[in-house]
Amino acid sequence: MAHAGRQKSSKMVSWPGSRRIQATLQKEMVREFLAEFMSTYVMMVFGLGAVAHMVLGNDIYGSYLGVNLGFGFGVTMGVHMAGNISGAHMNAAVTFASCALGRMPWKKFPVYVLGQFLGSFVASATIYGLFYMAILHFSGGQLTVTGRTATAGIFATYLPDYMTLWWGFLNEMLLTGMLQLCLFAITDKKNNPALQGTQALVIGILIVIIGVSLGMNTGYAINPSRDLPPRLFTFIAGWGKEVFRDNWWWVPVVAPLVGAYLGGIIYLVFIVIPRNPQRLENSMVGEDNRITVLSKANPGMPSPLTPVSATSATPAGLALTQPIPPSSGSMPIEHF
Repeated sequence: MAHAGRQKSSKMVSWPGSRRIQATLQKEMVREFLAEFMSTYVMMVFGLGAVAHMVLGNDIYGSYLGVNLGFGFGVTMGVHMAGNISGAHMNAAVTFASCALGRMPWKKFPVYVLGQFLGSFVASATIYGLFYMAILHFSGGQLTVTGRTATAGIFATYLPDYMTLWWGFLNEMLLTGMLQLCLFAITDKKNNPALQGTQALVIGILIVIIGVSLGMNTGYAINPSRDLPPRLFTFIAGWGKEVFRDNWWWVPVVAPLVGAYLGGIIYLVFIVIPRNPQRLENSMVGEDNRITVLSKANPGMPSPLTPVSATSATPAGLALTQPIPPSSGSMPIEHF
């Protein structure tokens, strides 16, 4: 009986605690944090694993195309993991552009970025653990950043000798702008979006295209969450302060933020805004038709062609003379 009483008491104590944990996990911010963590972790494990195969495999187990496919389809899996929870940004630059362009509240920015950074850091530790013996064998036990046996490039990006810092900045800015521009197109329901259910695959293909066509100069980090956390991990794991050499480390953090914002602005200016005047014109024509019908039904009502004074302006007159604010659905919502 005493044993049964202890079991009952244990259940009574643990059940309220589990309910509190469940309630916490179901909060929107917590769910989005966990979603960004898991999706970024999945993307980075596949992507960094592909880089490890290329660096350590002596062109037998990996290739540059394999790296692009690893990151591209890693993104696809990440979108499937968290697309309907947080949008699966997996990229601090995408999150920044979403907040800066009013598509997401700024209060979510640190939550998303923290989840992404932690997911990327843990993925780096995972790849380090999986390939630890191969790294030591390849490098002769020396963890180096430069030279023929350098292995720091498995985790973060480094400039080749022919590139300068500011050319690298322009590269990262342009490539991230292309990424954001295409992401808006893929998810713009008012334009020609990817078919329902294919967005994850199309976004993955977008990453592959950027890599195979434009990635040679800088390694196309295009994502602060992809580059900075793995770099910090290598600093801690034994590569040392050399991972911050040449002051390159800040470029994959700042340039993608600028590029994503500019890419989003360009899409809005060239694609979204030009179609809004048509909506306004259609709205005005609709008002004219409505007023004409009402005028015929009510002869005493002034015609839309009759001048209306400021003091006797009707709602229709206000609609014709004041700008019509865009509806909440007039801007494409970025889901990924």
